[in-house]
Amino acid sequence: MIIPFSILPEKKLNILSKKILGISSIIAPIFPYLGSHLKNTDSNLNTREYLAVCMVASSITFLFLFIISSIILFLIKIEKFLIISFVLSLALSLFVFIQQTIYPKLVSSRKIAEIDRNLLPALRNIMIKFNSGIPIFDTIVSISKQNFGQISEEFKQIVKKINSGASAVEAIEESATKNPSLYYRRALWQISNGMKAGSDISIVLQETINNLSTEQIIQIENYGSQLSPLAMFYMIIAIILPALAMTMLIILSSFLAIEPFLVKILFYGLYVVILFFQIMFLGMLKTRRPNLLSN
Repeated sequence: MIIPFSILPEKKLNILSKKILGISSIIAPIFPYLGSHLKNTDSNLNTREYLAVCMVASSITFLFLFIISSIILFLIKIEKFLIISFVLSLALSLFVFIQQTIYPKLVSSRKIAEIDRNLLPALRNIMIKFNSGIPIFDTIVSISKQNFGQISEEFKQIVKKINSGASAVEAIEESATKNPSLYYRRALWQISNGMKAGSDISIVLQETINNLSTEQIIQIENYGSQLSPLAMFYMIIAIILPALAMTMLIILSSFLAIEPFLVKILFYGLYVVILFFQIMFLGMLKTRRPNLLSN
């Protein structure tokens, strides 16, 4: 897995990190869920190894930032430039370390969201093939070759397991066990249980699709109920308050005879704040969007 904000390549980081595995073992209990997130991203590193890599990467980032900032502050003749450079570099490197420890959770969440988005279309495709009399293995191979995102990748692993000698039920159950998506696990468990019981897979799939469709409707209704307060929040933060702030700035600048340059800085600062809240609002809408809702 790619380490974000890393200057060195992953192979060199792995070599250097082996020397500080003892230190990473001490701080590993602070991150109890990091191991499960790494497992969900199919990473070969465990919690201790990943934290050691992050520590090395953030330390190198600290040295790089300290050297660059010290040179810049020295050239512009800032007093106590070493202390300022040290504090700034330390703060930024700590931010980089935190972002690196959060990154596996972000990758896992994206993987779950992509699986959930493509799950209903994939299941409907499977049901059509079953109703057409296509065997289970040929159906799995067909799904693995189609454009269902991460689900196609998961089905490719199932095909590999079957080709290596495992039964279809075992391969499906293993895929369901390792996958982080709750809906994917539930769907594949129902399919494997139906295959074990010898029941009609089409009926099992239809029930699974109906359940997921109901869950999708519930998620859409919950999402719709959240949009009204979010819209009110957007109106207050991004429209009403900036308009009031601009009016107050214009009035105060005329009464207090504020420097035109300072007024421009205040207006530009207000523009940056508004832009920040616009981006934050879009991010809030994106994070609350139902996973089962297709693009």
